[in-house]
Amino acid sequence: MIGIVGIVIIFVMVFGGYLLAGGKLGIILKSLPFEMIMIGGAAIGAFVISNDGSAIKHTLKDMGKVFKGPRWKPDDYRDLLCLLFELIRLAQTDPVAIDEHIEAPESSSIFGRYPRVQADGEAVALICDTMRSASLAYDDPHQVEEVLEKRIEASHHHAMHSTHALQTVADGLPALGIVAAVLGVIKTMGSIDQPPEILGKMIGGALVGTFLGVFLAYGLVGPFAAKLKTVIEEDAHFYQLIREVLIANLHKHPPKFCIEVGRQNTPGHMRPSYNVLEEALKSLKQEAA
Repeated sequence: MIGIVGIVIIFVMVFGGYLLAGGKLGIILKSLPFEMIMIGGAAIGAFVISNDGSAIKHTLKDMGKVFKGPRWKPDDYRDLLCLLFELIRLAQTDPVAIDEHIEAPESSSIFGRYPRVQADGEAVALICDTMRSASLAYDDPHQVEEVLEKRIEASHHHAMHSTHALQTVADGLPALGIVAAVLGVIKTMGSIDQPPEILGKMIGGALVGTFLGVFLAYGLVGPFAAKLKTVIEEDAHFYQLIREVLIANLHKHPPKFCIEVGRQNTPGHMRPSYNVLEEALKSLKQEAA
């Protein structure tokens, strides 16, 4: 919602200020369709050239995040901590019983209590693979931490491709605007015998290209790329939390201590309070009893 508000503010301030200064929208509106075809079409073509099919689909899908914001909400962080608490507690008290949950998380009763986490393949795989490695005696905390760090980094690098692709388009739009403007000037020079009134309108239409390229780059596409980067980095904390808790578990700390490590490493605006998390964990213990 706030993204839409931002777009409205941009258009109102730019074109409202233009109109208040005595500008006329007629020239812009007349030239806009043709300039948009040249600039927008060239930008889309360059985007297609510089990305493969999967990257294009990934970027288009990620565009929704600009308006939706981060995927993971405060309740999801609380649920993740509760899920990890249940798994760690079971792994420490009954190492055999944990196998059915990490080998088949889609049918696990523990994972099933947290459907949003269960629906995320990367989070589930991260949890299950790490806990499985511990059950196979590959439980050196430092080695596992290094493996997890590289895995999360690779996943984050892949997720960030959309922001790089959009920023590349934003960087090229001003130059494409100049190309459109130059073509407009060439068209104007072909009509140099026309009266000044007509030439003025033609030159004004040519300059719409420069305006449109810069406006799209710094008013829309660039901010889209910046917002998308912020959202992806925000969501990455979810997977970092999984790493912190599971590494604490490999150090043989009690389940509640492992969860507190995760809580403390949760971003402040997403972090559940100690009392809220304690109540959630108490309810789990009562259900287990």
